[in-house]
Amino acid sequence: MSRSATPTSTESFEIHRHGDIVVLVPSPDVENMSDSMIEQAALLVLNPLKSDPPAGLIIDLAGVNYFGSMFITFLVRCHLLMHKHGHPGELVLAGVSDRARELLRMTNLDTLWALYDTRAEALEALGSY
Repeated sequence: MSRSATPTSTESFEIHRHGDIVVLVPSPDVENMSDSMIEQAALLVLNPLKSDPPAGLIIDLAGVNYFGSMFITFLVRCHLLMHKHGHPGELVLAGVSDRARELLRMTNLDTLWALYDTRAEALEALGSY
């Protein structure tokens, strides 16, 4: 299998497969999306992952400067999906802005997920680079 498959996308996310690792790339517009739009996008993204759970999930936030509580809820849902039914998969975040890092630190979520400066570093850490 090639290292990077052709991305699929919803209006707000691109989805890349790197072997058994999935990379979700939210649109920079996620900062301005309503809660209901984030919820709809989350369903479109998460439903296919439920039927074919990846070994690792990278959420690449390089294009996102900041996000709100609904996007944090989306991140937690991704985390729960990765650990449902004893699935050993790991969720990591890449390209996290200083502003978003501060939000994750204030909510202690930076202790739940590994944070990497780049997508390449995250892929390497998950063994798919």
